[in-house]
Amino acid sequence: MTERPTEPVQLARACSTAMHANDDAARMLGIEVLDTEPGRARLAMTVEQRMTNGHDICHGGMLFTLADTAFAHACNSYNRITIAAAAQIQFLAPARLGDRLTATAFERSRGRRTGVYDVEIHNQNDELIALFRGNAHQIRGQIIPTESEDDT
Repeated sequence: MTERPTEPVQLARACSTAMHANDDAARMLGIEVLDTEPGRARLAMTVEQRMTNGHDICHGGMLFTLADTAFAHACNSYNRITIAAAAQIQFLAPARLGDRLTATAFERSRGRRTGVYDVEIHNQNDELIALFRGNAHQIRGQIIPTESEDDT
């Protein structure tokens, strides 16, 4: 077992790094982790041709994936494996080829086993593209294993 970082921000960033290293889908889409803090994460991606739909705008599934990934990094930032119980998204404006999108996830509520997180996606002009809300559920386990899981 490894010794985990003791500072909350260091722990959040270590969890984020470990998750991203194992997230083939996010890496395939070019999603980058910009920053992670306890209960908060900021990720980004650039819209590529392969991400556009039949209307020549970014496919909604790509926006959902970006938001869902930011949500995952925010809710797993406490080193407790947490999964989505539900999620929804509202598309407010189209994202276009070449747009640089940033998804910022914010913790709204966190209880013993559940949480609610909001994610905003903005483009490079700071225009709001989409709003996402995810409901999180903590299960057994840790992102970074320690000698004891009793603290989960």
